[in-house]
Order: sequence, then structure tokens, then C-alpha cells
Amino acid sequence: MGFFSYILNKTKSSSFILLLMFLCSYFAYFGIKGDRGLLKYFYLQEKVAEAEKINMSYDRQREELEQKVKLLSSSSLDLDLLDERARTVLNVIGSDEFIILDDGEDGDAN
Repeated sequence: MGFFSYILNKTKSSSFILLLMFLCSYFAYFGIKGDRGLLKYFYLQEKVAEAEKINMSYDRQREELEQKVKLLSSSSLDLDLLDERARTVLNVIGSDEFIILDDGEDGDAN
């Protein structure tokens, strides 16, 4: 009987160890490759960094447009800018003038 109880105890303890190893493996795998794991976290951090770069470029464009609007406001009217915008929007030039198109940063050189 001693031998049988010895085998039973070893089987129970090894089953417990195998169960613990399985659980550790399971949580380690899904902690790394799961939907909320480390790989997904690094991927999302990269996407956030890209979105922040795009946001910074939009902020810069917005600031440039705000500066143009400020120059066109009635309190501080820049006549050269007003003339340039009117000619661009209305697509008119004088009879003794010519247009040199420049594809600048803003892309509205019509």
C-alpha cells in the first residue's frame, strides 16, 4: 500500500505543477500576443506617435491660416495680402501684368 500512496502523492503534486505551468504559459502568451498584450501596446504607441505628428502639422497649418486672417482683419489690414488674395480668388490681372506660378508650401498659387 505504501507504494500506491507514494505514486498517488507524486501524481497529485506533478498534476498541480503541470497545471501551474500551463496557467503561467497561458497568461504569458496572452500577455505578449493577446489583444491587450505588449505587442499590441507597442503597435498602438506607434500609431499614437504618427497621429501626434499629423496633429502637429495641422496645428502649424492652422496657425499660418490664423496669421493670414489676422493680416486681413479690419484692425490691421495688409493691403498687399488683400490684393494678392483678391487676384487669386477673382482670377484677374492687369493688362500690363503677368503671372509667375510658384508651387509653394501652401499649394494655392493660382
